[in-house]
Amino acid sequence: MNKRFQNFWEFYPFYLSQHQEPMCRYLHYVGSLLVISVLILFCVTQDFWLLLLMPILGYGCAWLGHFCFEHNQPATFQYPLYSFIGDWLMFAQWLGAMIRTKAN
Repeated sequence: MNKRFQNFWEFYPFYLSQHQEPMCRYLHYVGSLLVISVLILFCVTQDFWLLLLMPILGYGCAWLGHFCFEHNQPATFQYPLYSFIGDWLMFAQWLGAMIRTKAN
């Protein structure tokens, strides 16, 4: 992972290549859904302690996927911003595919 990427779109194929194991991707999606859920709960309750849960749940699920199923180092360690954006883009693409599947 020593390559330097010029922009996110150059990085994204590498990001996806680090998520080949389906269980790793599913754990990323679960983490993203938990983060969204906690954000909604925070908006309702205004309990600022909930904000501490967001990175723990999001990264915890993702890192579990990498260490236990993908057996690689999360890209977050070397490319934190690109990886964060990649997480949400991969989640959005999965969600879009799920919606299209249900619509057919």
